Amino acid sequence: MSWCFAVVNNKLAEIFFDDTKRKLNIRGHCYVKEEEYTSKKEKKWIEEDVARFRFVYRDKKYKRVGFVGGKATGKDHIYEQK
Repeated sequence: MSWCFAVVNNKLAEIFFDDTKRKLNIRGHCYVKEEEYTSKKEKKWIEEDVARFRFVYRDKKYKRVGFVGGKATGKDHIYEQK
């Protein structure tokens, strides 16, 4: 399972998903506060990911509403959960 930052319903969130070659299978999300992340590295991740990943969660389904450049599952923006 992998994770990244995203905007879900206009709020900052971490999304958790299975990364397959054909599709991004989102398992869930949790809303977070930007103040919780203080290091420069974390702030950079938030800035990069939020620019790329925007979703709407409604009726137990995720709909991608915004995507800017690059591949949808670029490994430079996805963090493996160990």
